[in-house]
Amino acid sequence: MDIAVAIVLLVLVAFVIIVLVRSVRIVPQARAGVVERLGKYQRTLNPGLTILIPFVDRLLPLLDLREQVVSFPPQPVITEDNLVVSIDTVVYFQVTDARAATYEIANYIQAVEQLTTTTLRNVVGGLNLEEALTSRDQINGQLRGVLDEATGRWGIRVSRVELKAIDPPHSIQDSMEKQMRAERDRRAAILTAEGTKQSAILTAEGQRQSSILKAEGDAKAAILRADGEAQAIQKVFDAIHKGNPDQKLLAYQYLQVLPKIAEGTSNKLWIIPSEVGEALKGIGNAIGGHKPGQPADGLFGPDSDAAQPKTPVSPATAPAAAPAAGAAAFLAKPEA
Repeated sequence: MDIAVAIVLLVLVAFVIIVLVRSVRIVPQARAGVVERLGKYQRTLNPGLTILIPFVDRLLPLLDLREQVVSFPPQPVITEDNLVVSIDTVVYFQVTDARAATYEIANYIQAVEQLTTTTLRNVVGGLNLEEALTSRDQINGQLRGVLDEATGRWGIRVSRVELKAIDPPHSIQDSMEKQMRAERDRRAAILTAEGTKQSAILTAEGQRQSSILKAEGDAKAAILRADGEAQAIQKVFDAIHKGNPDQKLLAYQYLQVLPKIAEGTSNKLWIIPSEVGEALKGIGNAIGGHKPGQPADGLFGPDSDAAQPKTPVSPATAPAAAPAAGAAAFLAKPEA
């Protein structure tokens, strides 16, 4: 008897434990659960402690309410110019209605994948390869709009769609690489030509400025030399006038300069100025002490050396220290 009572008690305790376990449920944060009562939707459980009726209410698997990221495998898509490209997509979505996600669609992840593939083919099919490669933002926006509209009744909100990769055929990739290489070579040639042009322009500008500065320097130097020569001539002129030289000194200086005129091996014929006679006469009178009324026997007198016959002397051999002899040598200059 005691054994039978003990067994009944054990069964009752086990039943109570099972009832408590099936009636008390805790829903974690960012989760949602759907409760069915006798096979019919009863309510949606929110995070926290919930009491269910054992053997009457049934809690379906909890749904994750956080934003989910699903990467779909590459899908072949034909562009407008009949090229097959492989496109990888990434979809960001979030369950907003647990009841709709449970009863409106059997597998919402698979549904989103198939809808993404078909929408992607429709969008990319109206673009050529170059537009598809450069219009990712436009494609993403169109995909998101279509997916969000279609998945709204499923209790799913698509927040973002990204094209992870667009892979054209290998032959097209080779052509694109060649085109890119040619474009880079063209840009390099243009930059090189531009640099050469700039270098030539700068070089010419530098030479022009150098020529201008050199010409200005030569002009200033010529002006300074002319000013210096003018000042020197003016000083000599003033010194001569202050010294008040007489005719004898001027004639002597005139005769001293004449031998220098005859220097040089290319001189063949010289024209003696008419003033040489007057200069010689003045020098002769100064040396011989000529007086009025007396014969001029100084430089050209009968007893003078100049009156004796002489062998013609070359101007190159005429001594510079003897002005009278040098001047006499100009009377007859032999051919070289």
